[in-house]
Amino acid sequence: MILPEQPVVQADAPPARQPGWFLALFALAAAGGAVAYVPLLTVLLPQAIADLQGGEDVAALAQVTFLGAVMASIANIAFGMLSDATRVRRPWIVIGLVASNLLLLGVGEASTVGEMVVLVMAWQVALNMMLSPLMAWAGDCFPDSQKGVLGGTLALSPALGALAGSLVTYAGLVDPAARLLLVAVLVSVLVLPAVVLGGGRMRAALIAPAAAPEPLPVRNRVVLRMWAARLLVQIAEGGMFAFLLYWLRSISPDYPEHGVANIFSLVLVCAVPLSLLLGRWSDRHSRPVRPLVASALLCAAGMLVMAAAGSVQLAIAGYVLFAIAAAIFLALHASQTLRVLPAPQHRGRDLGVFNLTNTVPGMVMPGLTVILVPQFGYDALFVLFAGLALASAGLLAGTLRRT
Repeated sequence: MILPEQPVVQADAPPARQPGWFLALFALAAAGGAVAYVPLLTVLLPQAIADLQGGEDVAALAQVTFLGAVMASIANIAFGMLSDATRVRRPWIVIGLVASNLLLLGVGEASTVGEMVVLVMAWQVALNMMLSPLMAWAGDCFPDSQKGVLGGTLALSPALGALAGSLVTYAGLVDPAARLLLVAVLVSVLVLPAVVLGGGRMRAALIAPAAAPEPLPVRNRVVLRMWAARLLVQIAEGGMFAFLLYWLRSISPDYPEHGVANIFSLVLVCAVPLSLLLGRWSDRHSRPVRPLVASALLCAAGMLVMAAAGSVQLAIAGYVLFAIAAAIFLALHASQTLRVLPAPQHRGRDLGVFNLTNTVPGMVMPGLTVILVPQFGYDALFVLFAGLALASAGLLAGTLRRT
């Protein structure tokens, strides 16, 4: 049973820190969001389309992915606004969880690509009915003194998402017809404990409406810098995720597919403890932005190593540096965004706008790569990405005196 949301402190008191058990449960709930979409979008959906079409169909997959991303962008903002307006988060999370699980199972029953497109679009809407209020709820619950360690725990999300993808596709472990059902069960197991046991976790000081801001105040400029900085790193990270195998094979033509999977696993395993350490450091020293600046600079360094790499070993080393730094950056940035948003009464809506930094790069990257790589090679692409990461670091460095 979901109890009514009730803040546990008076609005004029400093917000109390959350206990460790709730931080752990929220981290698992956030990871449940990744488990909901990573296995489907990276493995199960491409395979389902291949089964329907009798072979790989890049155009069909691109159509499903693009339209799904558009719906996710719109739905994330819309449900953020609705959870703001209703002043509750947990009921929306539960409804979105149930609806997305049912639609996920429906995807497996699609008999045509057209049906699959419609079902994936509807699934994205339902999924973001869960995800948008979930992240806004974090802003309602966790004070600034815990934002760093909260961000560190968010690094668990991509790791568990990738692990879930490996689990549901492991040969002989799960019947192919039951894979989507297993994903739905995993998501429910991860998300529900925090929601069911999280009553009374909202802090009145964190949800009290802010006064109407003046035109373009300092805080709004900080928000814009944070948004742009994340977008720039996301473009670089998304591009490398999509084209890593092709690039490595341009250096070593016989480079195996499982090698890329091993690299991804290494990056995710390393990023979790490092994110937690840096997040805790930022909380203890009240330096929330400095780990972000350092991570963005390391992203640029990794890209420049990749651009100069003449061997596959150096190429992999550069990528590992870049990817770990990017994973840390994205995890810590997600929680620090909650700290700088100017209006708690519009937290869900504003996080929906920030979510565009996750969906827009997927629409930009294919065209950018097609333009640059054939004429100038991957080196030019990596130098561009390094420039984007440096620009991100510069934007964030400009906020050091403002936050």
